[in-house]
Amino acid sequence: MIKKALITIIGGLLTLTGAALIVLPGPAWLLLPIGLAILSLEYTWARHWLKKSQAHLSKTARWLDRKMLLRRLNRK
Repeated sequence: MIKKALITIIGGLLTLTGAALIVLPGPAWLLLPIGLAILSLEYTWARHWLKKSQAHLSKTARWLDRKMLLRRLNRK
């Protein structure tokens, strides 16, 4: 019972802080997945959103890689 409460409080605070940092300056991309990862230890809905956020981060990283490659090729 205490373990679930700690996971809920810590994960919830990190997730809420990350969500607030979407509109405020700060590392939302870092805090949201960490908070969701902690919450996913106890909640299946958090696991679902963690997988969605991981897929989105991977897609964004691939997009940035392509942009950087095109930029390097255009400089030559």
